[in-house]
Amino acid sequence: MIESSEKKARLTMLLRSQAILSSSILSAIEAIPREKFIDRVLRNHAYENASLPIACGQTISQPYIVAKMTEALELNSRHVVLEIGTGSGYQASILSLLTRRVYTMERHRPLFIEARNRMAELKLTNIVMRLGDGFVGWPEAAPFDRIIITCQVDKLPETLIKQLKSDGILIAPVGSPGKEFLTKLTKKGDVIHTEKLISVRFVPMIPGIADA
Repeated sequence: MIESSEKKARLTMLLRSQAILSSSILSAIEAIPREKFIDRVLRNHAYENASLPIACGQTISQPYIVAKMTEALELNSRHVVLEIGTGSGYQASILSLLTRRVYTMERHRPLFIEARNRMAELKLTNIVMRLGDGFVGWPEAAPFDRIIITCQVDKLPETLIKQLKSDGILIAPVGSPGKEFLTKLTKKGDVIHTEKLISVRFVPMIPGIADA
């Protein structure tokens, strides 16, 4: 326990040095036990600032990227957020401590089941999960205050932009594989503004549902 606390403290200091200064985001990262979202054999690396492999050929993003994407969403406690790409469930868990409700979608059935079990274990009751195609989004729960896509897209899906509220923000890795930039879309009525933030690398967003 002491060792885990020390590793968390070092990670927090590192994130501060990388200009992640939001106390609420840093507190959420300290509160969510990242070791529960990765394979047991990798748990010694849970608080390193590195992405790690999870099932179905996917990854859990490095804490800096999780924090950076969360920061770019400009969240408050009243917001309702849609996440595309649940993965391990780590990003959704961080968001759940900062917002009113998180809707999160995953296309890989094994990941969906594992993440759902983790949410139950951590008693994160404001997360709603769906096994589904992220390109479709969650129309019956729309519009959303914020949308976060945690996988690479060549361009921002118009379907998801339509599910974003006016004055909403959408964050996604946009560009060809290996050349994507974390992109922030801000919607003001019918006016769309996009801004490239940092170079990133994510697994691609794929349509449909996968049972493995």
